[in-house]
Amino acid sequence: MRTRRVILTFALVTTVSTACGQGLLGGGSKEEDKGPILVGMDIPLSGDSAEIGPYMRNGAQLAVDEINGRGGVLGRKLQLRTEDDACDPRTAVAAANKLVSAGVKVSVSGYCSGATLPTLPIFDRARIPMIIPVANSAELPAQKLKHVFLINGTGDQQAAAAFRWLAKEGAKKVAVMHDNTSYSKDIAVRTAAELDRSGAPDKSVLEAVTPKESDYSAAVTSVLKGNPDYIYWTGYYAEGGLLIRQFKQAGYKGRFLVGDGSVATKLAEIAGGKNAEGVYATMTPTPETLQGAESWKAAYKQKFNADPGPYSTQAYDGVRLAAEAIKKAGSTDGGKIVTALETMEGFTLFSGPLKFTPQHTITGGFEIQVVKDGRFVLKEKI
Repeated sequence: MRTRRVILTFALVTTVSTACGQGLLGGGSKEEDKGPILVGMDIPLSGDSAEIGPYMRNGAQLAVDEINGRGGVLGRKLQLRTEDDACDPRTAVAAANKLVSAGVKVSVSGYCSGATLPTLPIFDRARIPMIIPVANSAELPAQKLKHVFLINGTGDQQAAAAFRWLAKEGAKKVAVMHDNTSYSKDIAVRTAAELDRSGAPDKSVLEAVTPKESDYSAAVTSVLKGNPDYIYWTGYYAEGGLLIRQFKQAGYKGRFLVGDGSVATKLAEIAGGKNAEGVYATMTPTPETLQGAESWKAAYKQKFNADPGPYSTQAYDGVRLAAEAIKKAGSTDGGKIVTALETMEGFTLFSGPLKFTPQHTITGGFEIQVVKDGRFVLKEKI
């Protein structure tokens, strides 16, 4: 899903450290093969999306502990190694190189697409399979890298879900707003195109804003001139909360829809008071909306003394999938793990039975959530 300031060329990201016996072939010494299997994770632990990182880290750690409690994989324990990518491309590149140097055998990384994108060639050149639990910009599979797999619904699938919901709601004029990053803009452009194909050419209007600003009054004024009855924000919760608050202050009476990057409790906090109540979201299932996940949620809360949040389940599934692929491959060799992932069929994730497409993506099931008492809850499947 996600992206932040993609102002980085791939020339900067092809520097791959070969320390710790990892090398470009991803091989290890016999001594290393007796030790723990390192699973790497680049996640936002600082910056505007820092609320999400701990959920992902905890979900991954829960999976590691459960697998180790059953004896590990190939007679070896798993060990999680996390690095902070801050949802920033340069920071993410440094974090990815640290993981390669540490000797990780699989990477379960990626929240912000813009920060994830420049890390793809790093893991691919090192022949380290990369399972992306969250980031879902169309630019990620478009790189066509052998070692990269996505287990979250893609941007085109989210845009289709947004269109179906807006059509069901009978939206007459939709302002589709994005932050000019690949994840956000991709969903916005796709949604606007679907809306315009379904009706008059002016059924939607696109409006871009600059992330991390404190005053969006110019954009608010511009959008309100078009008299929209629906606003769809496809960026992140920090800007989303601020936009909702400023639109409300400007007298906007219509409805809001936000993308999955805005699904966080912080959205309501930033929007202030009851401004976020009734805001809808296009989102894949979260712990709060999953049916039959009560025992998993209880195990998470017992271990971390907190409720699971967005994308904790995807991170949990990413580690489980990595372990299953290593087991199926009978090896930590990157090429063999890739083959195992490509031929994996029927392995059950929270989202359902797994089968990768030729593009190494899955068919994601999006749903509509709504803010109630400051939290996102299930509205309906879409």
